[in-house]
Amino acid sequence: MHYTHGMKKLSLIVLVFLILAAGIFFFRSEKKQLPSQLTNVPFVSKQQPSPDVAAVTVVATNLDTPWGITFIDDHTMLVTERMGNVRLIADDKLDPTPVLTLSNVKEVQESGLLGIAAHPDFAKNHYVYLYYTYNSTGNNTINRVVRMTYHDKKLIDEKVIVDKIPGAGNHNGGRIKFGLDKLLYIGTGDAQDPSQAQDKNTLGGKILRVTDEGKAAPDNPFHNLVYSYGHRNVQGLAWNKDGYLWATEHGRSGIQSGLDELNLILSGANYGWPILQGDQQGEGIDAARKNSGSTTWAPAGAAFVGNSLFFGGLRGQTLYEAVIKNNQVTTLKEHFNAQYGRIREVILGPDGMLYITTSNKDGRGIPQNEDDKIIRVNTTRL
Repeated sequence: MHYTHGMKKLSLIVLVFLILAAGIFFFRSEKKQLPSQLTNVPFVSKQQPSPDVAAVTVVATNLDTPWGITFIDDHTMLVTERMGNVRLIADDKLDPTPVLTLSNVKEVQESGLLGIAAHPDFAKNHYVYLYYTYNSTGNNTINRVVRMTYHDKKLIDEKVIVDKIPGAGNHNGGRIKFGLDKLLYIGTGDAQDPSQAQDKNTLGGKILRVTDEGKAAPDNPFHNLVYSYGHRNVQGLAWNKDGYLWATEHGRSGIQSGLDELNLILSGANYGWPILQGDQQGEGIDAARKNSGSTTWAPAGAAFVGNSLFFGGLRGQTLYEAVIKNNQVTTLKEHFNAQYGRIREVILGPDGMLYITTSNKDGRGIPQNEDDKIIRVNTTRL
């Protein structure tokens, strides 16, 4: 009887141990798969859009291929023009004098001065980050990320923080944004060399994650700058209210075209390019949460408003709205189809409004009167 009681006690201990071990394993595996979760939700505008505000307001006109926008306070934004200028817009007024003109920017096809991001502590340090293409030794096309200081309506004191990102005429990526972990996320392209996307030791075809000094984030999955890989040409980055990072990405080009992607980005994940595309499945590869099929979006900048991911369409000439529930795209809506031409940047402003840029002077569009423009969109009236 004592033996039986002892065996039951031992069995109970073993069962508890197995349950604990399984729980620890599950927790570790889940933790490994989650993106860098934050204790705070990502950027949420300080205001909710009012239905009394016009659905569409033109903020600025006659820009030359505006590529990226960042707000440095509630009423002031900095805007990159792909040729190499950074422009200042305060209270909806465009300053005629650029705050920066970079003479070494290489603007050819899709290359040039691309993304821009203000440091999360901009009010204290006045740091602004830029992503641009330039010629290195031997006329090689390269991309880099630099940090500059904003002072008296000028950007000064350039410091290179990430260099030698592969570049080419096309597929340069270029979107940069800070997460609420105060780390900088950098979307790159495969620079027309698809093999780079699967090589975890190159910077092409990746989402990079670095400190504000350009060092690898301490918990990056491969102990280098790489956060995720297998990308063709990352063009938009946005976090939802739960802290998950989503990215827009260009699919194949040429005669076939299509298969553009919306991806939920997980640390260390492989997104398949060039091995798999569209709905194709493969072991160890994260398929897109939504792809465009035979349609071409040419998706660009992206921003969340509530449960909707809004993103620009270049070839699609549309502001797309992907309604997301439980990290799955349930509906895809279209706004302004062919009304404004090519739409590139999409960013959420401090006023709760979306700010979008046209890209009709990029060599692939048909410029309209007063292009290119920055347009404020009230999503409550769409």
